[in-house]
Amino acid sequence: MKTISVKDLHDKTGHWLRRVKVEGEVIVTERGTPVARMLPPAKVAAGNPFARRKLLRGIAALMKRPIGGPDSV
Repeated sequence: MKTISVKDLHDKTGHWLRRVKVEGEVIVTERGTPVARMLPPAKVAAGNPFARRKLLRGIAALMKRPIGGPDSV
């Protein structure tokens, strides 16, 4: 785990983001006090996360209704 200052993060943001991606956690300090922790993102499952969700009863009923009304032409 690496510790850096807020100023160093400000000056070299891209460098530190790449380093977090490769090496992992970086602690950011302000005047020696930890104020933030940068971590690489957690693994995200592939696929549509909404596919597993169930529709509320009212929404499911609305989806069965025909869309629109009489033509306006």
